[in-house]
Amino acid sequence: MQIGKGIRALLTNIEERGTAPTGQELRELSRETLEVAVDAIEANPYQPRTDFDETALEELAQSIRVHGIIQPLTLRRLHEGKYQLIAGERRWRAAQKAGLKSVPAYIRLADDQGMLEMAIVENIQRADLNAMEMAFSLQRLIDECKLTHEELSTRVGKQRSTVSNFLRLLKLPPQVQDALRKEVISMGHAKSIAGLEDISAQLMVLGDIISGQLSVRDTEKLVTKYQDGLTGKTPKKGSTLKKGTTSQKSADVTKVEQQLRSLLGVKVELQYQENGTGQIRIPFKSDKELNYILDLLEELDSSK
Repeated sequence: MQIGKGIRALLTNIEERGTAPTGQELRELSRETLEVAVDAIEANPYQPRTDFDETALEELAQSIRVHGIIQPLTLRRLHEGKYQLIAGERRWRAAQKAGLKSVPAYIRLADDQGMLEMAIVENIQRADLNAMEMAFSLQRLIDECKLTHEELSTRVGKQRSTVSNFLRLLKLPPQVQDALRKEVISMGHAKSIAGLEDISAQLMVLGDIISGQLSVRDTEKLVTKYQDGLTGKTPKKGSTLKKGTTSQKSADVTKVEQQLRSLLGVKVELQYQENGTGQIRIPFKSDKELNYILDLLEELDSSK
């Protein structure tokens, strides 16, 4: 092998031989960059990121127009003239918005499992995934790369307790996961909610966090009350609204409010009059909370 031939010659020689590259060739491939046509690159089917903020992409595209791409993408070669992303999809998407014809890239050699692991680990180490993307990514490493929790902790450079906390998020109800993904609640809130085993209680705590704008510390105290049975709230299914004395009606109204809160995952106030009239109120304290509630209602409507 003649190193002086450059990276293109290395790639050609590898294809012609049809054999695995030597260690020296791999070192060359990892050090050199190529200018690769944007339309010769395809997305990574193993990409753990699912949400790409359009405003952020446009800002990145504007930066690329001025400064170019500072950090090269990482690709693997599929066949002559075609490449697949291992890492750098945001840069690739922004480059298309910026009108670039080509982008700088490192070329890596990887099978599908190796590619999946590299893509997920790089994204995790960049620390820009949201909490749910991180949780799903860690679970994929366990399921698809057959890693133990100890191996996973070492591979991604995080303490085992941190890895366990992220994986616990996957056991939370969809409403809690969605609120976390949309940053309506924080990772600290979600960790506290995960301390409850009862789903109805988890959803009621979620509603209290959103409606009361509870801090993580306040949420921890509320969860402790649920665990100790001190809240006086015992969510039950199947209760119906009954007319009767004021005390009976109050208890029934509370049960219905709890059922609605369990269904929606937000605080619900039921105002009921003795003549059978009343109204259902869903309070909110910000545009973010309102949009979250509207999304929930749309999801319920679409599931009919």
